[in-house]
Amino acid sequence: MTREGMDGVVLVPKLIDNSKVVREVDPRSNRDLWALVVVVACLVAGLALYAWPHLELRRAGIAAQAMDRQREQLVEQNRKLRLEKASLEELRRIESIASRELGLTSPPADKVVVVERPAAPPDAGLLARAQDDAGGSANAQ
Repeated sequence: MTREGMDGVVLVPKLIDNSKVVREVDPRSNRDLWALVVVVACLVAGLALYAWPHLELRRAGIAAQAMDRQREQLVEQNRKLRLEKASLEELRRIESIASRELGLTSPPADKVVVVERPAAPPDAGLLARAQDDAGGSANAQ
């Protein structure tokens, strides 16, 4: 209605008493709330299942890089240790330490004795037995 049509109308407020109204919980609202919680939980679980392999791949990549760096460090350390071992095993160095600190000298040539180990027989080979001059075996008397 417009203002012009209300010239002779007086509005009287009606008093409403709501004190005796009892509010009941709508069972549909509780069910809707649980449905919303389930939908959100499914979305979060789906997002977690999607992101988890990517995070594991990232962790594996970082671990692989760390192991590569450690391998490079160990290879470099191994190279340095091999060089140090080679320098420590140098015969001139050992001879100088033996003569200087221990007072050792090389023996004269006539006093040197070379001992050689006999070659081991092959595993599949059989050893021959010595025979007496009489044609018998070495064990016979």
